[in-house]
Amino acid sequence: MTYCVALFLKAGLVMLSDTRTNAGVDNISTFCKMHRFETPGERCMVLLTAGNLSISQSVVNRLHEGVSIGDADPETLATVPSMFRAAQLVGAAIRDVYNSDGLAMKAQGVGFDASFLLGGQIRGRGMRLFQIYSPGNFIEATPETPYLQIGEHKYGKPILDRVVSYDTPVQDGVKLVLVSMDSTLRSNLSVGMPIDLAVYHRDDLQLRIHRRITETDSYFQHVRDHWSNALRQSYGTLPTADEWWSGKRQG
Repeated sequence: MTYCVALFLKAGLVMLSDTRTNAGVDNISTFCKMHRFETPGERCMVLLTAGNLSISQSVVNRLHEGVSIGDADPETLATVPSMFRAAQLVGAAIRDVYNSDGLAMKAQGVGFDASFLLGGQIRGRGMRLFQIYSPGNFIEATPETPYLQIGEHKYGKPILDRVVSYDTPVQDGVKLVLVSMDSTLRSNLSVGMPIDLAVYHRDDLQLRIHRRITETDSYFQHVRDHWSNALRQSYGTLPTADEWWSGKRQG
């Protein structure tokens, strides 16, 4: 399984992915699910992948080599004129893989399941973040809905719902996605270390941070330990139900 999360903030983008693939308890591997498409000063995009590994790898290869939308000439993420066109191109690549492999996969009882998060900016255009689904259709993050998730998302969602907003500073966004990932790692063994982090500041047109975080990373360990201790301490301050309802402890 996989967990990927991306924040769409006023000041930039924060994107995080795990690296575990799981085809059974005896077939667990590590693969990078974060793909960087960058020409510094001209464009910067990050693509996160979840679902069937062969599908996502085939999609990424097509995005490098060129994909045609309709009767147009082949395009890559290095040539598209806008982020909207980039999202369309990812969708077209997914459909291309389906047309090539979908029926054979179905005949073998394998579902066609893949999803993607695409964030970035092209010079002269706005910063945008999209979630692209298996059929190739997509949605876009907005200031009102400033984060998107793919994969095993339920464990890491509560902290995002409670804390993140469009005005959240990028530095706080990094803390948020790390806490979100930690919650997922603790509750689902199919999501695993190491994890990959990308941080983009609006109009920079290059990544500010692109880092692989391992289990020995001191900052991530500090975040995990501090958050766990804070939760336990906060839980300890809650009154019991009988104390509250009897009036012994309120407020």
